[in-house]
Formats: sequence, structure tokens, C-alpha cells
Amino acid sequence: MDLNQKISEIEDRIALKNLVDTFSILADRKEVQQQTLLFTEDAMVESVSGGQLTSTLKGRKQIGETFSNFLNLFETVYHLNGQQTLTLNGDKATGISYCYVVLIGTENEKKYKTELGVYYQDEYVRVGKKWLIAHRKSTFSWRDKRELGQ
Repeated sequence: MDLNQKISEIEDRIALKNLVDTFSILADRKEVQQQTLLFTEDAMVESVSGGQLTSTLKGRKQIGETFSNFLNLFETVYHLNGQQTLTLNGDKATGISYCYVVLIGTENEKKYKTELGVYYQDEYVRVGKKWLIAHRKSTFSWRDKRELGQ
């Protein structure tokens, strides 16, 4: 690899980390319309919980509607992103990113905090000069739900 190729790879890695982090920040702010623009038009999002596929979403419209309905269930949404590995291949890339999620909401007049361990297996594609998520498999590894304040 020459210097320009190395610099290009570093720029791509930074852009892909920024993409994943921006996804989480927009979820926390409940800015779903902006969040959906991080996906390709025909993107797919699959969710896995307890080792079972629980949902498959196709396209920005369905992704946006589902994300919005889910996030509206909570007063507070908080993501903390951790390690990420990436494999770059020209204008395509794959990656795994780990995330700790906290959701605070009210049920039966009681506040609850749900903590989740999630990892995303992503396929990315560069469209123009911008990286987007083409396919995301969200695996919810563990979950802990408790009444807040206990």
C-alpha cells in the first residue's frame, strides 16, 4: 500500500465509525428522519433476540416507521458504542460494532430502565462520497429490565 492508499483507508475507517456513532446519537435524540438517511434506499434491518429472528425491515420507509414507533415508547434513549472491526473492499465494507443501550420508560405508572447488550453486523456501501448502511443485523445478546430507583 502506498501512502495515499493508507490515508484513504484511514479516512474510510473514520467515516464508518462516524456513521455508526451518528446512528446512535440520532436514536438518542429520536431524530428518526435523519437516522433513516444513514441507510440505502433499499436497506434491510434484521433483529435477532434469544437466537431467533424477530423482525425484518426493508427500505427507509419501513425502517423509519418502525424505529419511530419503538423509540416513542421511551422517555430516554441512550447508546454507548464500543469496539468496532471493519473489513474494507473498495466501495463496500463489512463491520461488527458493539453497543450498550439504556431505555427508560413508564409502564403502569412506574418508571423502568431496560439495559441491552447489542452488536450490529453491518454491510456498508459508498454512495458517491458517503458511506451508508445497506444491511444491518442487530443481535440483542442480553437484556436486564428493572424498576427505576430500586
